[in-house]
Amino acid sequence: MIDRLRKRAVVFWREQHSALLVALLLTLAVATGFELVAWRRALATNDTIELLRTGHDIQIDADARPELLLARIAFLTKRDELDQSRGLLEALDRVGDTQTRARGHYLLANALLRVALAHIERSELEAAAPFVNLSKREYRRALQLDPEFWDAKYNFDVAARLVRDFPDFERTSGDELSADPKKLWTDIPGKPKGLP
Repeated sequence: MIDRLRKRAVVFWREQHSALLVALLLTLAVATGFELVAWRRALATNDTIELLRTGHDIQIDADARPELLLARIAFLTKRDELDQSRGLLEALDRVGDTQTRARGHYLLANALLRVALAHIERSELEAAAPFVNLSKREYRRALQLDPEFWDAKYNFDVAARLVRDFPDFERTSGDELSADPKKLWTDIPGKPKGLP
């Protein structure tokens, strides 16, 4: 049985070896062409990323590669263009891997925190609070995607110290607060926690 199969394979090879070699050669040529196109696309992406890093304002589409979206987000957040950054971050959330998406949320959170700190330096505390809260939300999202992202943990801690998350009190009327003893916030800065 094995001898018969071997003889058939030898006969088939003698009759079809030139066609098989041509098919193999064409397959390799097509695969090489695809690889060359992918390599050229990667080079173009790297060139665009480098231009963005050096400060050139290059517009990109929302359907660009995730690395290019992240580079554009980094460019925009350095210039505090938050609305455009958010739009690209939504596109990045659709196509990027978790590390790239976490990095995008981290960059946006840093930009929001910078705006908040600028308000704080000008003693505009009311205006700073929403930006701090938005930055904390973006840091949380980055940490959900990458729990080991140490820079996001550290910056989240800084933002959390600027504006505390107090529980919501239900207001009944005017300035009066009705507070259930179980819902009272007891960790107010500067307030002693109890007797020694």
